[in-house]
Amino acid sequence: MNERVVVDPITRIEGHLRIEAQMDGNNIAQAYSAGTMVRGIETILKGRDPRDAWAFAQRICGVCTLVHGVASIRSVESALKYKIPPNAELIRNLMIAAQYVHDHVMHFYHLHALDWVDVVSALSADPKATSALAQQVSPSWPKSSVGYFTDMQNKLKRFVEAGQLGIFAKAYWGHPAYKLPAEANLMAVAHYLEALEWQRDVVKLHAIFGGKNPHPMFLVGGVPNPIDLNSDSAINAERLAQVQDVIHKMRTFVDQVYIPDTLAIASFYKDWGERGEGVGNFLCYGDFPSTGGMNDTSNFLIPPGVILDRDLSTLHPIDMESPDEIKEFVSHSWYDYSGGKDEGLHPYDGETNLHYTGPKPPYSQLDVEQSYSWLKSPRWKGKPMEVGPLARVLTLYASGHEMTKELVTATLAKLELPPRALFSTLGRTAARTLETKIIVEAMQGWYDSLITNIKAGDTKTFNETQWDPSTWPKEARGVGYTEAPRGGLAHWVVIKDGIIDNYQAVVPSTWNAGPRDAEGVPGPYEAALQDNHQLHDPMQPVEILRTIHSFDPCIACAVHMTDKDGNEMLQVKIR
Repeated sequence: MNERVVVDPITRIEGHLRIEAQMDGNNIAQAYSAGTMVRGIETILKGRDPRDAWAFAQRICGVCTLVHGVASIRSVESALKYKIPPNAELIRNLMIAAQYVHDHVMHFYHLHALDWVDVVSALSADPKATSALAQQVSPSWPKSSVGYFTDMQNKLKRFVEAGQLGIFAKAYWGHPAYKLPAEANLMAVAHYLEALEWQRDVVKLHAIFGGKNPHPMFLVGGVPNPIDLNSDSAINAERLAQVQDVIHKMRTFVDQVYIPDTLAIASFYKDWGERGEGVGNFLCYGDFPSTGGMNDTSNFLIPPGVILDRDLSTLHPIDMESPDEIKEFVSHSWYDYSGGKDEGLHPYDGETNLHYTGPKPPYSQLDVEQSYSWLKSPRWKGKPMEVGPLARVLTLYASGHEMTKELVTATLAKLELPPRALFSTLGRTAARTLETKIIVEAMQGWYDSLITNIKAGDTKTFNETQWDPSTWPKEARGVGYTEAPRGGLAHWVVIKDGIIDNYQAVVPSTWNAGPRDAEGVPGPYEAALQDNHQLHDPMQPVEILRTIHSFDPCIACAVHMTDKDGNEMLQVKIR
């Protein structure tokens, strides 16, 4: 019997994920993705005021600290036909975009780069040669002197000599799959540490517009902070100037560090443009409305659409309300449906009935013929879909977005790769970088529009006309969606007599990390690992990590324990 390689937990992600790979010699023949934690927020939300739902739903995730809040308020606004002021839409765009840029940079350097960068190898680098490389890769970035890299290398040496690698510990350093020269590794480690400092400044945008970070505040009908240029407790001139400064810092780091590093590292791993293709179907809900709000998708920066079988010539429309399009299946999940495990349910009719039937821990491997994950299996018209940066870049490309076409064409030419490489582990990682460039450039336009509105005397950020539940219909339902950094995110809400009757969230990593469906069709993680993956050493499966991290998994870390009456069962205090 061939070996079953088990990686549990997958580290450098948010949440808990287990991957099992059935080997055929050195090749992965079959792969299985198992979410090993349950969320249950949907159950907690039943019976609550829909205006409060965002505060609970936002805690589904602790990394993308606002996207569930955005999807939640949009779902309630969709149900109530609630119009929001243009300024509120612009501020939301800026907040979502800031999350993209922050999240993508942090993912590249702190979660994914260590799959490609051998940190310990940097100890043998020549600081002078590293300085020359850095100035060649990014001539405008000021931190590239010989002295700077000498100090960085000495700092790393002190960590190693003290046996305190800390954040760099427990990795597969020295693995033959690492191909970067020592100087490139030292440069990347330096940028890893610089990104830590950078992110401390850029999160201020969320605090200015949303009151705090993480988990900024939101409001059904607009945004919570008013605009008053003469007030110390509102969005004033000083705070708007800080927002402009944040946008500038974001653009500078993306242009001068993130994009050059992606291209430099990718040039050593071109073979990864030939594996990790996945299911070949891509779904994008669309986001970033310019005018007309969420009801007019023609004005979205990122258009909605579905791409099937890697065919970029046709962009299929999505109807998120249709009972025949998006459905969740639980054939291989630890849930039950009242109509049976093999039926699919549209989220409006979705059920969250927990039913664990897996092995009692600890166990060596899962019974993949039965249920094996806490994640459901979403499908669009019965087909598995990949969501995320690659899906969005492909959708933009297919829709004729000029900047995207130019970036994609230039990147493929720079790396001397064919178009097919887009549908790969390397393509997925590169798409995240290109998308960051598109988003950070758009931020300036939204900021300029906000300033123009304010100068014209429009400071409105909240529509109070539909806030009172007495104005609501007896029954309503709606879907709120956003393109979270990791992919299409949507919340469906059913409201009856002013309270939540049903609530379902289908998150990006449910689309990507879900298990096989009733027909045995794998999800995107599973399919990607089954595409041309050989393990040099099953005890050090860096190859698995590279492809899984290319999706940037987010398996929902924020699980809150309450009893049936909503009382806390557990409280943790830190001194």
